[in-house]
Amino acid sequence: MELEDINTVAVLGAGNMGHGIAEVLAMAGYDVNMRDIKDEFVQNGYEQIEWSLNKLAENDQLTEDEAEAALERVTPLVDMAEACGDADVVIEAVPEQMDIKKDVYAELEEVAADDAIFATNTSSLAITDLAEVTERPERFCGMHFFNPPVRMDLVEVISGADSAEETLETIEALAEDIGKTPVRVHKDSPGFIVNRVLVPLMNEACWLVHNDEATIAEVDSTTKYGMGLPMGSFELADLTGIDVGYHVLDYMNEVLGEAYEPSPLFEQKVEDEELGKKTGKGFYDYEDGEGAQIPTDEQSDLVEKRLIATLANESAKLIGNDVAPPESIDEATKLGAGFPDGPVKMVDEFGIENALEALEEAYEETGHPRYEPADYLEERAEAGGFYEQGGDAEATEFETIRIEYPGDMVGHVVLDRPHRMNTISDDLLEELSEAVDLLEDDDEVRSILLTGEGGKAFSAGADVQSMAGSGADPLEITELSKAGQEAFGKLESCEMPVVAGIDGFCLGGGMELATCADLRIASERSEFGQPELNLGLIPGWGGTQRLKHVVGEGRAKEIILTAERFDAETMEDYGFVNEVADNDDLEERALELATDLAGGPPIAQKFAKRAMLAGRDDTDAGLEYEASAFGQLMATDDLMEGITAFMEDEEPEFEGQ
Repeated sequence: MELEDINTVAVLGAGNMGHGIAEVLAMAGYDVNMRDIKDEFVQNGYEQIEWSLNKLAENDQLTEDEAEAALERVTPLVDMAEACGDADVVIEAVPEQMDIKKDVYAELEEVAADDAIFATNTSSLAITDLAEVTERPERFCGMHFFNPPVRMDLVEVISGADSAEETLETIEALAEDIGKTPVRVHKDSPGFIVNRVLVPLMNEACWLVHNDEATIAEVDSTTKYGMGLPMGSFELADLTGIDVGYHVLDYMNEVLGEAYEPSPLFEQKVEDEELGKKTGKGFYDYEDGEGAQIPTDEQSDLVEKRLIATLANESAKLIGNDVAPPESIDEATKLGAGFPDGPVKMVDEFGIENALEALEEAYEETGHPRYEPADYLEERAEAGGFYEQGGDAEATEFETIRIEYPGDMVGHVVLDRPHRMNTISDDLLEELSEAVDLLEDDDEVRSILLTGEGGKAFSAGADVQSMAGSGADPLEITELSKAGQEAFGKLESCEMPVVAGIDGFCLGGGMELATCADLRIASERSEFGQPELNLGLIPGWGGTQRLKHVVGEGRAKEIILTAERFDAETMEDYGFVNEVADNDDLEERALELATDLAGGPPIAQKFAKRAMLAGRDDTDAGLEYEASAFGQLMATDDLMEGITAFMEDEEPEFEGQ
């Protein structure tokens, strides 16, 4: 089954997750059958959808007609056969108990279409165990949304032992089609990615307080203001529900062993039914007290060391057991938990050897298995980090590009194929992706300058000769397109400013690459164009999508559909080029701009880029991120530096703190 075959989706469960998933699907244009075991349950879920859609319309996030149309696509039902008999995909979101879910799947299997895909929204339970109840384990996988589904971008797509690749790709495509970002979990493992990181982190925080090694105030001050996480550990637990995290931890303890033994403090809160905001009291008091009042100045080195060590060990277990690679762990945690940086990157920046040492010391002192270092952690500590090369560009030999450091915190990436007009091959795509990773991991680099070698071309496009060498196999060319989209997307979403210095031809794939920069400076002799249609093709590395956001849809259609060439002055008028420079001054001027940007506030620059990308197709998502980032920036040293410099009429020196 492919995405275009999906018309009707059944959602089992009308609670907070179920009705939220149903709403997201309906807004994306799918017919949704929302089913629960009692009419009062499903009607309540339907009313919640109606309320939410009306609020979105009131806030101008939807038109009234769009809200009404979405609601009309949702059918509340109780009968399983009526709800699921004609469904192409069934998403199960019933209570997080294995026995309940297995009973639901046994009943569902009797009435569902033979080719329907089953996807469970479980946050931690074994996909493989649930699939065994059905007769379609190859068409069964995890599709874990985050609460609330209407706002949260992440969907973990989890492979069971027998999940077919086609099934996983279809569910990933469905997630993208409803405006979510899917992250693949390659192996069925308790907690998957986000909960596997967050829940042990919360448990370690509880152990620190239980063992009188830290106070709640010290833990939350450290996590929020020392480590830069969006909330304190205990503050977050109160918000999400202490029982929710505890039940995930209890399951991990059962399946994975005593390394996940719940802290007595964690257990006691659940036994006392002090579950956080929803009960009025948790680790903080929300009825008789002031709630989470977190001091800004009670950070603890011990707390940071232990919590980073926990992140290191859990990341190592996920990577070493092939559950997910470092990039997926970081992306999922940023999207699903709001981490400004992913846990793997945080560990590498802290020093993986320091994290290992902290685990070894605690293990020797306590003997508790939660501190026993994972084998893969020891392996990566010897290598110097989880990420390859640990951000050391000199350790990597490139064939198609080179990296230079012209000073003043600029990393200069040069497309180095002048003999072929710097055309883009699959090797260049791979090396460009590596270069972005290396420069992002280099604390001494705060902006990227991108140019082409030779003075004749920034890049004249794709290396058609190397493409032809693949035998023009459509599947291989499709994969090459995806590889280019991914590499260019990494440059576009890079957390530091990117300047493209364009000299000479900037055509086809070269123009698509330049589109991913934040600012573009061109020499007078430069020529631009997307000539793909002259070859009977279309731009294949993001040009059909990104160009319109820079020059507007009308100009983008003109450039792509006419396949004509445009001079630098015209492209400046169109808004694609920010500045046209004399031919001899191009590189100097581009470096000057990159250097100026490198001197800016790196945290604010990163957040500004993220907010603009988040709001590109969803203004509300962008505004939500903007507000969150605005609040976090108020606690930075850079803000004080900027204010002080302004008051004293001096140039600020931002440190990224």
